[in-house]
Amino acid sequence: FYGVDTPDRDKLIAASMDTTAIAKHIGVDSLAFISIDGLYRALDETGRDPNAPQYCDACFTGDYPIEPRRSDGKSTKGIVSK
Repeated sequence: FYGVDTPDRDKLIAASMDTTAIAKHIGVDSLAFISIDGLYRALDETGRDPNAPQYCDACFTGDYPIEPRRSDGKSTKGIVSK
């Protein structure tokens, strides 16, 4: 995935824990995440245009502008999901 050395989605904490469980795991009282539209509004946009995103946000949305490839050049089709 675009510069992130995480071979499997299940290795990511958010893939197996909800926000409350993550907060407990990292030892904080509360935890919140900004929405994708909120991120765009923070950048003075009206929101994300799903047909033509204003920024590369693939690491947040899984919506890659081009299909990622594995290091051996093979397609990731079927591996990468939103």
